[in-house]
Amino acid sequence: MHKTKQFIFLSLFLFFSGVLQAQENFSHWLSELKVEALQMGISNKIFDEAFIGVSPIPRIIELDRKQPEFTLTLDQYLSRVVPKRRVNIGRKKLAENATLLKEVADKYGVQQRFLVAFWGIETDFGRIYGGFSVIAALTTLAFDDRRSDFFRKQLLDALMILEEGHITPQAMKGSWAGAMGQAQFIPSTFRAYAVDGDGDGKIDIWNSKADVFASAANYLSKIGWNDDLTWGREVKLPKNFDMSQSSLDIKKSLEEWQRLGIRRLNDQALPKRNLKASLIVPDEKPTGRAYLIYDNYRAILHWNRSHKFAVAVGTLSDRIAKQ
Repeated sequence: MHKTKQFIFLSLFLFFSGVLQAQENFSHWLSELKVEALQMGISNKIFDEAFIGVSPIPRIIELDRKQPEFTLTLDQYLSRVVPKRRVNIGRKKLAENATLLKEVADKYGVQQRFLVAFWGIETDFGRIYGGFSVIAALTTLAFDDRRSDFFRKQLLDALMILEEGHITPQAMKGSWAGAMGQAQFIPSTFRAYAVDGDGDGKIDIWNSKADVFASAANYLSKIGWNDDLTWGREVKLPKNFDMSQSSLDIKKSLEEWQRLGIRRLNDQALPKRNLKASLIVPDEKPTGRAYLIYDNYRAILHWNRSHKFAVAVGTLSDRIAKQ
């Protein structure tokens, strides 16, 4: 019994020592961050208010290691992200917001159906954009070793957004990864591309659909979106196709892909249009779904560097437009 008590005491001692050491490490890290933030022009008031009650959240680290883009097949991902329910709601949202969407589409050169598709996949049309404090989420990921430099920059950008008065720390809610509001912009994307669509002097991608649509369209426009093109199409590969041709680094004309035996899903010839396309197979196996993709697809990848996400956006936009 005596040895058992000693073991329990030692275990508790080591546990609490570890907790105290972690708290000390975090306090030191936060002090260094504050020095950097103040040098950037962030005020003491904003910094202190933003970090009230903030500490690393273990659940966020768990979620970071289990992202669905990396754990699901393409079919599983599409089934989850582009269900019939979302297609139907997307069509309704397209109609309900027709005037605003047309205004934004005309100004920025991004088709309405794509704006609705991004909105639908990112936040289920503004219904769910995450309940995490953006500051707490980014603090957790910046303090973690895996991608600390990237998330430290995002955290400092988030503090600058607060300093500029667009949102309060309490209202700055988002995903576990720090993606914010109905557009799910990370802070650096917000600062580079978000715009005041309704002219009220603030950029509110949490509550203003005008700001959400205009910001998304401005982002896509600035990274090369072409509203004269679609995103790509699913295709059928011939038997024994050379899978080394599947690469974003390889571009061929549709005519060249046609000569290699690639056809539409219904076996008809590819479009006659003079376009360059790349072949991708997201599941990276000969039996997986195959797509010929255009430059707009590359713009979607700029938004989220996942083939599954990009295919989902394109698929949802097509289904929304197909009445």
